[in-house]
Parts: sequence; structure tokens; C-alpha cells
Amino acid sequence: MSGASARRRAVRERRPVILVLPAVCALAFLLVPLLGLLVRAPWRTMPERLFSAEVGQALRLSLLCATLATGICLVLGVPLAWLLARAELPGRGLIRALVTVPLVLPPVVGGVALLLVLGRRGLVGQYAYDWFGVALPFTTAGVVVAEAFVAMPFLVISVEGALRAADTRYEDAAATLGASPWYTFRRVTLPSVMPGVVAGTVLCWARALGEFGATITFAGNFPGKTTTMPLAVYLALETDPDAAIVLSLVLLVVSVVVLVSLRERWIRGPV
Repeated sequence: MSGASARRRAVRERRPVILVLPAVCALAFLLVPLLGLLVRAPWRTMPERLFSAEVGQALRLSLLCATLATGICLVLGVPLAWLLARAELPGRGLIRALVTVPLVLPPVVGGVALLLVLGRRGLVGQYAYDWFGVALPFTTAGVVVAEAFVAMPFLVISVEGALRAADTRYEDAAATLGASPWYTFRRVTLPSVMPGVVAGTVLCWARALGEFGATITFAGNFPGKTTTMPLAVYLALETDPDAAIVLSLVLLVVSVVVLVSLRERWIRGPV
């Protein structure tokens, strides 16, 4: 038995040599640009630039907007994920496809769509402006809306996958014992899928933090008001490349931390 196990292990450990070169090329293609940021970074002036007014302003605005957008996604996205996973809806496949459209839609197109609906002359925005004086485009609130629109599918997909993988026997037992649907959801369903909710929340927040196209189209680029870190990178490339590198490194560090924190979940799959 041990001999057979050793042979199987030897077979698994064999690597097709022909795949090594393209694999190394792919790795270099993905990593060399990131290494370029590290090589060209202004390390001597890094602390000064990190604590400069412009970088601090963009960073604070980005963190605030990404957090608010994630909160909106949690409030709306978790119920939507539950609906897609558990409810018997006609055309559920089509609804799921529409929910995930922002994942593949060019962000600029998403920003244009938001303008057409929520702008002052938009399908909904015109009434919000005429009746309540509320105008979302080119405001900080507009940044939050744009980021939530782009990031919500990440949360919905993660939570829906966790709900589909969860054991429903505990929910059935709670219902049999007389628990209400809302109580069952709060005390049984939600705790059982919490790892999926956490993973989706982190991905959603990271996506919102890095959003550019929909933000600049729907909210514009006004320093201190709508200029988030990705927009600040774009502006700094023309006037201060070192500042652009510093901002890019901050976003890179955030992305790496997110990926490392979720690595075990991706390897093990939904809980």
C-alpha cells in the first residue's frame, strides 16, 4: 500500500517541462509591472508624501466612500443574495445575469447609465431634484452610489454561493420548532453563511476603493469632494508622477492584504 501511495505521489509531482516556460512568462507578465512600482517608488520622500495634504485628503475620502458604499451593499446585497439562492423566482437565471452585469460592464458605461437615471434630467433624478432638491451627480454621495453600483455584485455572488452551500436542515429544524422566518434568518441562516458574508464584504470594499471609471463619469473629479485615490493617481501622472506612484503603492498594499486574507477561503471553498 505504501509503495502504491509513493508511486501515485511521484506521478502527481511530475511536471510537464513544456508548461514551465509559458508559466514563468505569465508570472513575469503579471509581476514585473508591480515590481516596477517598487523600483521607481520615491522611498526617501515616501513618509513626507504619504502624510501630504493631497494624499491624505484622497485617502480619507476613498476610505469613507468605500466604507459607506460597502454598507449600502450589505443592506441591499445580502437580501438579494438570499432571494437568488432560496426563493423560487420565475426567470431567476436572467435576474442573476442582470445582477452580475456590472462585473463585465465597462465602468464608464455604468457611470453613463447612472447619469441617465439619477442625473438632474434622469429618469429618477429629475423628480428627486424637483421635489426634494437632491442632486447626486458630482457630489460625494455620487461617489458612494457609483462605487456601490460597481461593487455590489461581488458581495451578492459570494453570499449567494455560501447560501447555496449551507445545510438547510438547521433552518428546517428551527421552523419546525416554531421560529419565525426572520428569526431563523438572523439566528440560523446568517451565522452559518457568515464566512461568505465576510469574504464578500472585503471584496466589495476593495472593489469600491479602487473604482475609477464610474466615479469620474458620474461624480466628476473635484478635489476634497469627489477625488478618490484612483482619480488622484490619474491626475498626479501629469503633474507629479512620484505622488502617483505613492498612491498606487497604497492601493497595491490594500489589494495584497485583501487577497492574502481571503486566500484560505478560496482554497477551501464555501463553508
